[in-house]
Amino acid sequence: MAVARRRLLQSRQVESLLLFLCISVGGAATIRYSVAEEMESGSFVANVAKDLGLEVGKLAARGARLVSEGDKLHFRLHRKTGDLFVKEKLDRESLCGKADPCVLHFEIVLVEPLQSFRAEVRVFDINDNAPIFPNKEPLLKIPESTPLGSRFPLQSAQDLDVGLNGLQNYTLSANAYFHLHTRFRSHGPKYAELVLDKPLDREEQPEINLTITAVDGGSPPKSGTAHIRVKVLDVNDHVPQFSRLVYRTQVPENSANGSLVATVTATDLDEGSNKKITYSLAQNPEAVLQTFQVDSETGEVRLRGPLDFEAIETYDIDIQATDGGGLSAHSKVLVEVVDVNDNPPEVTVSSVSSPLPEDSPLQTVVALFSIRDRDIRVGGKITCFLREDLPFAIKPTFRNAYSLVTDRGLDREEVSGYNVTIVAMDTGPPNLSTETVIEVLISDINDSPPVFQEDSYILTVRENNSPAVFIGKVHAEDLDLGENAQVTYSLLPPKSGDLSVFAYISINSDNGKLYALRTMDYEAIQDFQFVIKATDGGFPSLSSQVTVRVVVLDDNDNRPMILYPLQNGTLPCNDLVPRSAEAGYLVTKVVAVDGDSGQNSWLSYHLLKASDSGLFSVQQQNGEIRTLRQISERDPMMQKLIILVQDHGQPALSTTASLNILLVDGFSEPYLQFRGPSKHPARVNPTTRYLVISLAVLSFLFLFSVTVISIIHIYQKIKYREKITIQEHFYDDCNFPNHLVQGRANGSLSQACAYEMCSATGTSTSEFRFLKRFMPNFPFPQGNGEVKTGAGSSLPPDSDRNRSPGSEGHARVPDDFM
Repeated sequence: MAVARRRLLQSRQVESLLLFLCISVGGAATIRYSVAEEMESGSFVANVAKDLGLEVGKLAARGARLVSEGDKLHFRLHRKTGDLFVKEKLDRESLCGKADPCVLHFEIVLVEPLQSFRAEVRVFDINDNAPIFPNKEPLLKIPESTPLGSRFPLQSAQDLDVGLNGLQNYTLSANAYFHLHTRFRSHGPKYAELVLDKPLDREEQPEINLTITAVDGGSPPKSGTAHIRVKVLDVNDHVPQFSRLVYRTQVPENSANGSLVATVTATDLDEGSNKKITYSLAQNPEAVLQTFQVDSETGEVRLRGPLDFEAIETYDIDIQATDGGGLSAHSKVLVEVVDVNDNPPEVTVSSVSSPLPEDSPLQTVVALFSIRDRDIRVGGKITCFLREDLPFAIKPTFRNAYSLVTDRGLDREEVSGYNVTIVAMDTGPPNLSTETVIEVLISDINDSPPVFQEDSYILTVRENNSPAVFIGKVHAEDLDLGENAQVTYSLLPPKSGDLSVFAYISINSDNGKLYALRTMDYEAIQDFQFVIKATDGGFPSLSSQVTVRVVVLDDNDNRPMILYPLQNGTLPCNDLVPRSAEAGYLVTKVVAVDGDSGQNSWLSYHLLKASDSGLFSVQQQNGEIRTLRQISERDPMMQKLIILVQDHGQPALSTTASLNILLVDGFSEPYLQFRGPSKHPARVNPTTRYLVISLAVLSFLFLFSVTVISIIHIYQKIKYREKITIQEHFYDDCNFPNHLVQGRANGSLSQACAYEMCSATGTSTSEFRFLKRFMPNFPFPQGNGEVKTGAGSSLPPDSDRNRSPGSEGHARVPDDFM
């Protein structure tokens, strides 16, 4: 009978295995396979390519790989053939424990394009474990007065196999006192009870030895034994009685160690030591002994270790109450573990596509991930969202599986990468969440042209530079990466077609440095401009342009040039000054220009040498020559001056001008009456002034008469001679100065002399380009001592009738000319 039953069970097991192997996924979401445990590494499981409907070789082309939901991958995939093999020997007991069925989950991920398939392999149990009793020699103490039919629970045998291969039955060795009764627990393996069939008599047999055998249902079956010692106790006719046969309680799984689970109570009608009851945990599985403990005196059952609803939902605890005489009774405590939301959702990322091109279209799959919550009953619905506002979105694919896709356009130049934080949250209570960070890098495309640092460049180069001298640099930034950011520079030909700029300038195409190819001359060219093009190395390439203006800086390489008085190698021109001129009288003006610009063309005038250094001074800013003091009779008629004209360059350049000044007597008398008050009074040294005043006071009475008479007499003689000399000098070899100024204080000419003047274009009226000599109308003495004008008139010089028609427009130079 037993053999027939065993064969029937084996036949059903084989039929179930074959039926499970024949299950195909078709259009289902999960591919299912099955293997038996303890298969050797490399054992064939199935052909994945065939089940997925793919051609041989497609898995390798699409980069297929396996992703396990757990910490370890138990299978390997041959990409070329699509065969699925066992990676290492599988032990169902270590993988799933007592759970049945034992299913291993994984995903088959195809990279190009990104796609995933869920798969599971069921590991079938084989009979590779024999039942084992934790205690090989249990001891039972049974009073001799125990009534017939009393039951004594025995320890359960442990068998790691499940199903038919697990523990099936117990057998007891032949004896006259007990028979065996097998019972089932709501949670845990079967256990056996000894049932008393014959009254015990300690005097007849104080100890009974029994052998119990646990047998599984494998083929062939395996068994384990334990030797039971039954010690017959002396008479104790009352056993403890529990208040209840079964105690039921509920305990939350998050209860702390030491929490009270239940309190059992038992009473004994005996007296004395036989009435004292102690409580203990009877024959219980190891999981119960590690989790619970009982107070031997109070009967309080408390937690010893943590509870986990996801591991064990209920516990069946055997409590033994023993009196002082050794009699015992048994009761049960059924503990139901109450599930609480103590497990946050778990996020498993199966694949990430990174780096991602910045021109990826919307809804591009970036990553695949799945979410599960072990607190299925109390965790509620799981919500999944992104912590930050990023250009991505979460899209559900199938149950508890999601994909991360692009939701907006990407720009690597703005953000080069993202740390995408995925938050999975249950509804609690309390709400528990898990954050998972996926790093997504953005790859570059050539979408940014080079950008110059400035809108336009102004560079400077000093004239007389050396050829190939570095004059400046342009720089353009490209926000792209790699070759897309490599910028090359080039000169663009002008739109006018004039390529002369290439003779002046060159550019280094790699770094944008500019060099002057030839020596610059500021007087020939002051500035020029050109266009530079910056091109990146992308495909297609992008470019931008910028205008560069090169300004030539002036060097002090031109000496001042004297425009007046003319320095042409002939005798210097003579300027006339009346002896009656007062201090500050404007004699003439030295006019010079400099071909340079800026500070290099600023000129200053200095009196380098003079016949009498105390008689004349030169205005440093405008070159005007004025008298320092009043001219005396002792001053020589001919005064020679050398004027130094110097620019402000570094180093300074200079030139000199020579001129002669003639001191005359009567030349300026007809015009002195038009002289106004001097604007520049004579600058007299205070010491000299005091000395003159002192001498004048002391000598005034003695010398006044003699001095006046002598001066009048000498003045008349000299006046006559000077007039004769002037007439001869003008008509012989003198170039008459054309800018004699009146003796007014405002710097006007001292004589009504005629000028012809040409000013340089673009200059102020006070600078001369050249001066043209002409013959003025001067009065000459006649034999009778009368003064005669150039027209031959004998009228007084201040009379309108004495003026010739040609002298009307030459009577005065305008004030603004000086």
